[in-house]
Amino acid sequence: MKKSIENKLNQKNTKPTSMRILVYDFLSSQHTAVSLSEIEDQFSVADRITIYRTLKTFEDKGIVHSIQENKTTKFILCSDECNEQTHRDLHLHFYCKICKETTCRDNFLLPDFSNTFRIDEIRFFAKGICENCLV
Repeated sequence: MKKSIENKLNQKNTKPTSMRILVYDFLSSQHTAVSLSEIEDQFSVADRITIYRTLKTFEDKGIVHSIQENKTTKFILCSDECNEQTHRDLHLHFYCKICKETTCRDNFLLPDFSNTFRIDEIRFFAKGICENCLV
C-alpha cells in the first residue's frame, strides 16, 4: 500500500514524505470530504501546520480538491485526471443538512467547456438531504 501511494505522489511530482503518505492514506479511506480538524484528529503527533501545508501541496499538485462549506474548507482526493494546471472538478458537491457529510456527486456533471474557453475555478454546490437520511 505504501509503495502505491509513493508511486501516486511521484506521478504528481510530489515528494512522498512520511506525513504526505499518511495523509494520502487517510484521505483514500474516506468516502466524504473531510476538514483539516478531522484529519488532525487522526494524527496525534502531527501539528496542524504540517497537515495544512500537506493539504495545500496536494491541492497545488492536483491530488486533492477543496470544497468551501459554510465557513469550513473540506478536502477530498481528486480523480487521476487532475494535475497541477487543471482540476477536473466538474461535478456537484452535495452537503446533507442532517448527517452533515459532503460528497462528490459524479452523476451530476457540468458540461466540458475546455474546447471553447478556459475555466480556472467553478463552484457547483448543493445543500439538501442525502438518500441515506431520507429514509
